[in-house]
Parts: sequence; C-alpha cells; structure tokens
Amino acid sequence: MTTVAIVPVFNTNGEKSYRAIAGDQQSVGTTAGQALDSLTTLLGETNFSALLIIQSFNPDELFTAEQQKQLSELMNLWRVARDRGETLSSQQQAELETLVEAELKAATFRISAFVKQ
Repeated sequence: MTTVAIVPVFNTNGEKSYRAIAGDQQSVGTTAGQALDSLTTLLGETNFSALLIIQSFNPDELFTAEQQKQLSELMNLWRVARDRGETLSSQQQAELETLVEAELKAATFRISAFVKQ
C-alpha cells in the first residue's frame, strides 16, 4: 500500500492549496482530494485503495506554527522558481526537504497514535 501525506500550503495571498506526497512524487491541488487524485495519476495507480484519516492542520508539538509558516514560504519560493525554470538555492532546497520530512514524520506519528487508540 502506498503511503500518502497531504499537507496544506498557503500562498503569499493567504490562499490555501494542498500538496499530496508519496515518496519522491508530489502533486498540488486546490482541495486535498484534487491533490490526491493528481498524485494517484502520477503514481499510475489504477486500483488505488486507502484509509483516509483527516486531521486538522493546526500546529502542535510535532510540527509548530513556525515550521508551517516556513514550509509555506519555501513552497511559494519553490513554485516561483519552478515557473521561471529555476531552482531554489541549495540551502533553501535542503531546508524545504527537511521540513517536508518533519511534517511527514509528524503526520505518521499522529496516525500511528490514532490507530493505537
């Protein structure tokens, strides 16, 4: 079974979109469902089955408001760079990858704790 994380991302205008991540594949949509649908297309999953647990995306001790803000800012910079055919600086890219990994670990921990209940 494929593990998928869906995280909210805010642009500079405060508008929310969602990013679905599975391994090294990711997609963005205006809704969590749209991001997931796009990701399943990328993955080539024709018979995709999943248990979805939807949690609020409020900051917590596992992924703080500051981390959420920084992730959102870096994702916005990444989109601008991508649209220009550029890349982030190596420092920005490393920070983005660290934050994505931290959010994925936090989401995995939350899900594990939920399932144990």
